[in-house]
Amino acid sequence: MLRFRSIVSALALGAFAVLPASAQTRFPTEGFADLVERLSPAVVNIATSQRVEGVDDLPRFPPGSPMERLNEGMGEAQITSLGSGFIISADGVVVTNNHVIEAADAIEVILQNGQRYEAVVVGRDPATDIAVLRMNARQPMPYVNMGDSDTARVGDIVLAIGNPFGFGGSLSVGVVSARNRNIDAGRYDDFIQTDAAINRGNSGGPLFNTDGDVIGVNTAIVSPTGGSVGVGFATPTSIVRPVVDQLLRYGETRRGWLGVRLSNVDRAAAQRAGHAGEGGALITRVTPGGPAASAGLRPGDVVVAFNGRPIADSRTLTRMIGEAPIGSQAPIEIVRDGHRSTITATIQRLEENDGGARVATGGGATTPRSDGGPRGGRIFGVALSELDASLREEFQIEPDVQGLVVLAVDVGGENEGVLRAGDVIEAMGATPMESMAAARAVAGRAAIGEHAVVVRINREGAVTYRRLRARS
Repeated sequence: MLRFRSIVSALALGAFAVLPASAQTRFPTEGFADLVERLSPAVVNIATSQRVEGVDDLPRFPPGSPMERLNEGMGEAQITSLGSGFIISADGVVVTNNHVIEAADAIEVILQNGQRYEAVVVGRDPATDIAVLRMNARQPMPYVNMGDSDTARVGDIVLAIGNPFGFGGSLSVGVVSARNRNIDAGRYDDFIQTDAAINRGNSGGPLFNTDGDVIGVNTAIVSPTGGSVGVGFATPTSIVRPVVDQLLRYGETRRGWLGVRLSNVDRAAAQRAGHAGEGGALITRVTPGGPAASAGLRPGDVVVAFNGRPIADSRTLTRMIGEAPIGSQAPIEIVRDGHRSTITATIQRLEENDGGARVATGGGATTPRSDGGPRGGRIFGVALSELDASLREEFQIEPDVQGLVVLAVDVGGENEGVLRAGDVIEAMGATPMESMAAARAVAGRAAIGEHAVVVRINREGAVTYRRLRARS
């Protein structure tokens, strides 16, 4: 479960007295026992294990000593973790968070009745932190349905069932506190905020409405201690459902790509474009040779509608582009020099690697690594990727800058605020960062004693130094 920095709010206890009668009657006097009894069998605990080899720095007993036999197996260790998930079909398809299973060598799904099943990864999407598993089950499984998160309103009662701190089958009840939250976890942020108690181990579990439909996947919390303080976030099913459908169909996500960089429209940008209306997304950069360039879009254009749907902000447009069918002709309404016009662009495919890096392929695929090494990974709560042409394009990194680009930093982690997306780590200590293997080597040595690492970063062309804590 991701953690976030402490947010302190003052709650007026007397507020409950002014709730309308219609809202009060929505909470049944007998509780939710019948509903939970129906839903719980489809909510599962997910146990993962990861084998770590090469732990060579551990002290060993001398040859010939009575304890020498304990040296066996000390060159490797096993890390276990717990999370939550839910079954969505009778043949044992499970939805969970990607961060629950991303480093696992083995995955086990545990039902509420204690039955255990091995599971394999069907596909995963780091960009939305969603993963799909398939259980090795020989009989029909209980399952729940994904509902329409767009119908959820602030104040609606919601239920979270999961595996907090390893206590399986735990229920918490709350309300939808807010919609469309952006918590800087990624470019597809659009979270449901809830005050239902969500803790470590609830990651990947379902957030239900009172009809028993899943409206979100519990993903993150705000907390100074790691425990619930009533500020949790769930990825809505409006995002989860298409991701799950694509992972089941293709084993990967296939998102649309327009070849633009976007930002929200401020007053100055609106004045330059002659945009007098509300909302919109400002195009700040157009990829040469990309779909937007071919269609005639320019930096400074304000996009006000995409495929006939109005654009509230840059996040809305980013999501719409990603959901657009590959090869489709998308009408894009823009404001330029005070005039509205519609330009049609052909949506191309956005390729994404395991590290979550965005790789836009206009004409061909990226060249694979010849050494078979990883292109991306995580150290100390920081998602990194080796640089390629498309990442340079997305983060506007100059060709002479070398290193590993930061894709995301766990908010609430030890290194929140130290690095940010788009930073390029040129060196860790005295070691140049030419590959993820180099980063892991330095991180492995630092982690032994949790020693901080000084990193040299290139941020928007300026070189600076930061101290990276050797903890996630």
